[in-house]
Parts: sequence; C-alpha cells; structure tokens
Amino acid sequence: MSEDTGKFPDHSRRPANTEQIAACRKLLDEAIARIDADSALIFAGWESEIARPVFRAGAENLACYLAARQHDLTGLQSSLSVLGLSSLGRAEAHLRPSLAAVSATLDGLSGLPAAWPEPAALDAGLAQITSDQNRFFGDYPGAHNTRIMVTMPQQGATDADFVDRLVEAGASCFRINCAHDGPSVWAAMISNIRASAARAERTCPVVMDIAGPKCRIESISPRKTRRLYRGDRFQLLRKPASKHAALPSITITFPDIVAKLQPGLQVWIDDGKIGARVVELVEDGAILEVTVVADKGKKLKLEKGINFPAVDLEIEHLTATDRENLPFVAANADIVGCSFVQRPQDIRGLMAALKQHRGERPPQPLLLKIETGLAVRNLPRLIVQAGSHHPVAVMIARGDLAMEVGTERLSEAQEEILWLCEAAHIPVVWATQVLETLLKTGAPSRAEVTDAAMGQRAECIMLNKGPYIAETIRFLAGILRRMDRHQFKKTARLSALTSWRGAQPL
Repeated sequence: MSEDTGKFPDHSRRPANTEQIAACRKLLDEAIARIDADSALIFAGWESEIARPVFRAGAENLACYLAARQHDLTGLQSSLSVLGLSSLGRAEAHLRPSLAAVSATLDGLSGLPAAWPEPAALDAGLAQITSDQNRFFGDYPGAHNTRIMVTMPQQGATDADFVDRLVEAGASCFRINCAHDGPSVWAAMISNIRASAARAERTCPVVMDIAGPKCRIESISPRKTRRLYRGDRFQLLRKPASKHAALPSITITFPDIVAKLQPGLQVWIDDGKIGARVVELVEDGAILEVTVVADKGKKLKLEKGINFPAVDLEIEHLTATDRENLPFVAANADIVGCSFVQRPQDIRGLMAALKQHRGERPPQPLLLKIETGLAVRNLPRLIVQAGSHHPVAVMIARGDLAMEVGTERLSEAQEEILWLCEAAHIPVVWATQVLETLLKTGAPSRAEVTDAAMGQRAECIMLNKGPYIAETIRFLAGILRRMDRHQFKKTARLSALTSWRGAQPL
C-alpha cells in the first residue's frame, strides 16, 4: 500500500481475480444492506427498555447477529475464503466491525481507499464478556481461564475444611440450590464460602438458584411400584386414584398440565431415564406406555422431574416457595439463578419481586437457566429484558433442555446458545452431568472427558455434587489448562504441539 495515497499499487491482475473480487463485493454489499436494515428494526423494539448503558453495545451487536443469521451466508463465506479473507465464522462478538473490515480489504484489493475499523471495535465485546466473567464466576485462578462452579452439598454448611479443599482444588464460585435445605443451612454455607475465599485471597461469588416451577412426581400409587420395562403402561392423573387400579398411577405438581395431553405426545421422567408416550386419554388423566428405559428397567420415584416437550407450560414462574425464599436470596446472594425462566414477563416478575427486598442496593446479577424449548426460542428477548436492567449471564442447563428439545437436537442447541450469548457480550455456564461418572465413582468415562473439553469454550463449567468432588475439580482444571493452549471460543490457537517435535524419519 502506498503511504502517499493510502491505496494498493495498481498491479495488473488476472481477469478472473477481478471478477471474483467484484462478485464478492456484490454479495457483501447486499448482505450488509440487508443486515443493517433488519438489525435496525430488531433493535428499535428493544431500545426504549435498555436502562444500562454498558449493555447497549451488546444489544446492538445481538440485533446485528440475529439479522445476519436469518439468512444463509455460506455463499458469501465461500467467496471470501477463495480470496483469502475472513469467512466471518468467528465474528459473533463483533459482527458489524468484521463486515466493515472485510469491506475495507476488498476496497484495498480493488485499488480503492481502504478504512479499517479500529482494533478496539473488535475487542470491546470480548472485553465485556471477560469483565462479567469475573463478576459472575470469580477471579482468575491462574491455571485456566474457564471458571469452575460447584454445587454446594449440605456438608458445606458444617465442614469449613471441606470448603477449603474445594477452593484449593480450583473452584471459583459456588451454587446453592434453593430447592433443598433452608435459610439456616444456606447461611452456614455462605459463611464458610466467604471465609474460605478470604483465607485463599480469592473472590468466589455465591449463586443462589431459585427453584422455579419444575414439574415433579408428587404421588405414586401403589407406593411400592415394580420396575417399568418397555411396553409397560401407567396412568398420569390429575389427582390420586381413589381406589386400586390395574395400572400404577402418578400425579404431578402441576396437575393442570394433564388436561393438555394428547395421544402420541412424548413424556420424559427422571432426566430421560424413562420415556413414555400417551396412548389413551381416560377420565381425569391419560395412560402412558414406556418407550425408552434401560434393559434392567426403572422404578417411578417421588420428586423426580417430568418433562412434556410438546406442551407449552403456562405456569407462574415464581412459586409460593420461591417467594418465601426471596428475602434471603435478595439479602445474601451475589448472583441470582433463575430456573425455568421462559418469557420476558417471567424476568419482569422476578426483577420486581427482588426489588421489593433490595431497597437502595444495586440490582443483583441474574443467571438465566435455559431449560425448555420455549426458553431457547425466546432467548434473545430474555437476554435483552434481563440485561437492560441487571448484569446477565446464561446457563445451558442441558439436563432438562435435552428432554425438552430432544437429545439429538441438544448438540446443536448448545452451540447456538454459545454463539448467541457471545453476540450479546454475556458469559455462559456449561452445565449438567459434566464428569458425572467421575463425581460418583472416581473414574471418568472417555465421552465425558470430551464433553468437559468442549465446555472450555464457555466462561464457566458447573459441577454437581458427588463424593469425589475435590478430585473432579482438579481433573477438570487439568483439562481446562490443556485446552486453553489450543482453543478460545471458536478460534483454534496455533500454540506449539508437544506430541511431535523434530525430524520424523520413516
């Protein structure tokens, strides 16, 4: 490029290259015009709600990303790649500046003045994600960038040394599940977490996870049921059977759902351990036939979750128990986990309820747990509704989500959620059954090691409770440390390989 003119030298080029550049320029200009128009329309529907200036850039980029991904850009990507230019495949956090950078490069290749965006425009989104990563998931432990969240067992309320071991092993933040225990136990857990973090000179935020309206088995008749196998049938009723029936029966915590069932609908129980299909509607309920279960069978158990993927559950987001717990959560949680949030009005209701108990204190950061198909469809709106007023992050709660969207679709859904959140400049938690076999038995499976490595692309990975929790934290930290050398988000890092060095004689 000439320092005097700011243009590329007018070297002769093959006609094919000139034609390729012109064709690529046409595709790019059309895409930019379409994206700018569509994103302006999307953002206009959000702008008046945004009360946090720091969130505005993320919302604008999210609108741009949504506008771009409503169309097939693979043809444009191919044209850019042929010319050795960015294919936009890693542009989630800075889509419009990336389009501007490619446009400037095409200008340069065409001999026109080229003006590239400032590097800061490309870095700002990831900088915001990193800032919120520290806020939500604690400080950088020094060995790996992706943080580790641990679901606190009851032992954490009574055993300070146990909490010290978890922090020493590499835990960065702690989750308290408000579906279990109560304020006295939670207070003891928080006290031990704060003390352990102080001794380690670390910042370890406490996430208090409001249980939300999870549908569970409420009663079983007869109480001692046999194992269910494929082809077995049972009843799902609005209320407990008044007399002994030929088939076992269950009731659920939200009985109004039963009226929405139709023949052919699939139902999942206990995180997919039992799959059943509605085969017949009966008075006050339905008959279901088991279609999926392990060869050794499985018993129906109280309190186990039950999912209805094809039914939009119009359920009040905050239960009576949630409202009873909110004063404690508002006073003590660093982060508020929002289980089973599905609609923007769910967010508004939670924010209003928290505000009643916060007084003049600043709004608490919200961690949105995405657990249903409706939540996935509404995710952009959920992010903007929450992020407009509170710092916000997202948890990919893959247990219930797999039941709701289907296990085959889950792999795609979790990728899309990662991309969307990066576009919105918010951090993500990779959750549910990570290294579960190691947690429970002390030995990991090969498949779950790969899953944990995939989770490194998120800002945090959540571990559940288990007898080998300290060992699992250390094992996960080792995976993350290795993967950090090779991967950041969707970008492969070309660090030196350690497996093959020097000459390779045959």
